[in-house]
Amino acid sequence: MKPRYCPPVLLALLACCLALSRGYTLRSSVSWVVSSNDVVEDADLSEEVAPALLVDGAGLWKQAYPSPDVLADGVESPGELVKPESDGVARLSSRLFSYRLEKVKKSAGGSPPPHQETARTARYIAHYSDWGHLATISTLDKIKGLPFGNIFSVSDGPLDNSTGVIYFYVTPMDNTVSDLKSNPYASLTFSEAEGEFCRQMAYDPEDPRCARLTLTGKMVEVAPEELTFAKEAMFSRHPVMAKWPVGHKWFFMKLELIQVWLQDWFGGVSLIPLEDYFKATPF
Repeated sequence: MKPRYCPPVLLALLACCLALSRGYTLRSSVSWVVSSNDVVEDADLSEEVAPALLVDGAGLWKQAYPSPDVLADGVESPGELVKPESDGVARLSSRLFSYRLEKVKKSAGGSPPPHQETARTARYIAHYSDWGHLATISTLDKIKGLPFGNIFSVSDGPLDNSTGVIYFYVTPMDNTVSDLKSNPYASLTFSEAEGEFCRQMAYDPEDPRCARLTLTGKMVEVAPEELTFAKEAMFSRHPVMAKWPVGHKWFFMKLELIQVWLQDWFGGVSLIPLEDYFKATPF
């Protein structure tokens, strides 16, 4: 039997494909191994966790070299074979698969407190969260009497002065404010997923280790003697608010707490006494 003839063009294409694929690996999972210089590198997470890491299809294929972030000082990384898809994707891939632990500490507020320190963890989340989800009882015709959620920018004080009291800057034109006039009680929920920590640790937002905090209480208008601090608290964290149209009749509100609910680890939730919450510090 005569050997089959293979056109030179096909051979050339095959050679190109083999050359391009050299130095690449398919990463379907990662693991976390801490070295002496606090570097987390390749290893194995369970297949239950891995899908959350595979953010985009193109990002599955990565060069079989360590990230430049994890190379020792003075060591150059091998040249890139292909240009990254985008700066954003490249940074995300670097965070998910290989990063320095000190990057977590540089995120807003540094690293979270130990999960056993529940009151401090609650204050940490309340202070370093710039926005939250406020749930009220709706006055809208079609959902009257049903829960309604809305996003609000918040602050418990300037970055260097945490009070634990959550302030808001709102307008009567907002449906939520209409709800509060009818029923002033509300719940405000924060998630640690708002910052970088959970992404860097590859925690899903519903993972108990990605802490969530719900503050329940009564929404009240800020008293005149407290307006100066409320304004400083909000505008120092959200400077653009100072330029919002005055015709919307913006005013300050705060949440007078009744309950502090926290989940920051496996094994259930914590109901933190208000006294402990206000005694704790996020710093």
